[in-house]
Amino acid sequence: MMRNSNSRKQNTMVTEDNSVPRRKTFGSMLQSDRNQDQNEYTNFCRSNTFEAGPANYHNRPNGLSSDYSMMISPSPSEDHNSLSFPCAAPSMDLTSPLSKSPWSSHFESYLYTGLIGSLVREEGHIYSLAASGDLLYTGSDSKNIRVWKNQKEFAGFKSNSGLVKAIIITGERIFTGHQDGKVRVWKASPNDPNVYRRIGTLPTLKAYLKSSMNPNNYVEVRRNRNSVWIRHFDAISSLSMSQDQILLYSASWDKTIKVWRASDFKCLESICAHEDAVNSVVVGFDGLVFSGSADGTVKVWRRELQGNKTKHFFSQTLLKQECAVTSLAVDPSSNFLYCGSSDGLVNFWERTKFLSLGGVLRGHKSAILCLATAGNLVFSGSADSNICVWRREGCEHICLSVLKGHSGPVKCIAVEDDRGPTTTGDQQFIVYSGSLDKSVKIWRVSPWPPPMQAQVQDQSQWGMS
Repeated sequence: MMRNSNSRKQNTMVTEDNSVPRRKTFGSMLQSDRNQDQNEYTNFCRSNTFEAGPANYHNRPNGLSSDYSMMISPSPSEDHNSLSFPCAAPSMDLTSPLSKSPWSSHFESYLYTGLIGSLVREEGHIYSLAASGDLLYTGSDSKNIRVWKNQKEFAGFKSNSGLVKAIIITGERIFTGHQDGKVRVWKASPNDPNVYRRIGTLPTLKAYLKSSMNPNNYVEVRRNRNSVWIRHFDAISSLSMSQDQILLYSASWDKTIKVWRASDFKCLESICAHEDAVNSVVVGFDGLVFSGSADGTVKVWRRELQGNKTKHFFSQTLLKQECAVTSLAVDPSSNFLYCGSSDGLVNFWERTKFLSLGGVLRGHKSAILCLATAGNLVFSGSADSNICVWRREGCEHICLSVLKGHSGPVKCIAVEDDRGPTTTGDQQFIVYSGSLDKSVKIWRVSPWPPPMQAQVQDQSQWGMS
């Protein structure tokens, strides 16, 4: 979740059941106000035509999967009119939606890159996703956090805070970041895995009251307004956990990053990180933490131990540009840092070359809204409704395919290993993408380019080796 450099923040209420009102900002891809999202998305649908699928998403009958609208392009081009490789279209699911949920699901099996399922939501836009094993967690502007298993509703829990802007999973705990500036912690009941209960809120009520009693704990957050330093006074945009799972980092539109001890939810530090909203924070390698902001910068923070305390110090600025930085991601090998921006470009830096700029990935026509990595693949979701799949070979990157199926900006991506059978024995991935078209789409992605995928599929069908 991200915010553009022109956004302004409003007062946050201390009470549990109030969310933060915000003024309109430019473009639905760079803000998260529910009414504004709907208006911007409606205009987006009216002013754009899509290569595949019906002319208007809203004209489809409720409860129908949109799988048939998906096509895969082998590589991006300036006009996106290059040759496409369509997947076999699954038959439409004409059955009624799940009676206990406003979602409909459809699932088919493929042995190569393609769309394998859709979850179409009628409650609101999808802002956050997290996957763990066979469970998928989805957050939206409906105040609900849904839990899905095998493309069917498994459980759910509700917060009174409104927008769920970030979700991360560590062990048995689920951390969620919200529009009201709070982080909430959830855990499944040991007696019933379908029941989730909240086990904490950051900051805790006790810590907040104790801090508010000391005048020295107040900092100026805007003109003529002070707030205790342990609390975000604007929406949380991103969460990240340290590799040892000791520290939790929360980034906010209040321009700060807060560091929490995961064991007792204590706020250890508040970093005045940027001159504008912080859109992304990610824990990196060698004790480094990276942050990206609407002020157009990517900064590096160095974690150091001082006795029994942890302190973070500014190290360097990797990028300074006019357009907003919207998303950051570190690859699983911890050798590359990727940065998405509102200009549609993905910059990356190499650890082995002392964080020198490795290059720029150009595959989108609109703002990058989310990034994810898995194996040697990089996934970039954009306001152009597409997802580019990049494969890294050494320090070079090639675009394997462009996943097309959404009819609105792609706001979030989560990736898990595919545990199903493969035709080649190579690792494949299950990719979940959430969009402002109110749907979650499920993709199977192969590391092979599309022509090779088709060849492998033919050989498998005819028993060739």
